[in-house]
Amino acid sequence: MRFYHGFATAIFVPVTEATIAERFPAKQGERISLFNSATAIGRGIAPFLGGYILLLTSYSYHTLYLTVGVVGTTALFITLLFLAEGKNPTTQVGDSKKVTRRMFQGWYELAKNRGVLVVSFIQASQYYVYGGVEFFLVGYLSEVVKIDPLSIGTITGSQIVALIILRPFMGRVSDKIGRKIPIILGSVISCLLLLAFPFTTQFPLLVLLSIGYGLGFAMVISSTSPLISELAPDTLVGTSMGFLSTMMDVGQTLGPIISGLILATSLQYVGIFSSFSLLLVISGAIFIVSGVIKQRHPRNNKKNLKTK
Repeated sequence: MRFYHGFATAIFVPVTEATIAERFPAKQGERISLFNSATAIGRGIAPFLGGYILLLTSYSYHTLYLTVGVVGTTALFITLLFLAEGKNPTTQVGDSKKVTRRMFQGWYELAKNRGVLVVSFIQASQYYVYGGVEFFLVGYLSEVVKIDPLSIGTITGSQIVALIILRPFMGRVSDKIGRKIPIILGSVISCLLLLAFPFTTQFPLLVLLSIGYGLGFAMVISSTSPLISELAPDTLVGTSMGFLSTMMDVGQTLGPIISGLILATSLQYVGIFSSFSLLLVISGAIFIVSGVIKQRHPRNNKKNLKTK
């Protein structure tokens, strides 16, 4: 069941982002970021609502998952209505061998695209850091700063709220001024603020650092998805989104694991947060040197002329 749910999510997210990129070519950053913020809101509400349902029903998991099923089915019907409104002509898929061949050809073409690889590395680096911060910031606040759980929740929660609220705005900024400046500036902001974390113990400063990191993170990831869709040809937009999502998951998975190894050394939390900053510096430098912005696919040259 866990595999089935993960498989469904792996299908849904890249396809939805690719659909948004195709429907709103001039507002990709804003609209994709809005979709991701809505996703984050749903993920944030679900544990609270689920706990409330369990409390009301004396821990009836049957009722809880029945509610989840109703919500999922409602989303399905809304999706069917949305697809019915679109009058795009259907295309014939062909036999499975041809589909498989085209799929592997698409992956091979993306693997040769230097711009796609660079943006994917940036995405993986950002989520490596985010996964590590999400996991070890709580440990730092409880073990080193020694503050109460409410304060810890406020600091970590402020980061998530900032990310949800700021991401669509940063996506709009990215649509107007281009992808280069938000990615570089966001990496610099995150790098500097993460360096300051292990040397800060004051609650107000920790809240500000957390919000600032949420801003820097939002600036970068609101630009990576639209940028990779601009680097890929029309036939591989969905494939590129799926590849980017895979790199995101790889980074977010490796972040806590490798950071745990660093924590076991004498460097401890200073080493963890310093390694985060170092990785962001490396990824930002690779992005600058690679000249990715100049490699946009020809279909994006005219529509992005003002943002270069």
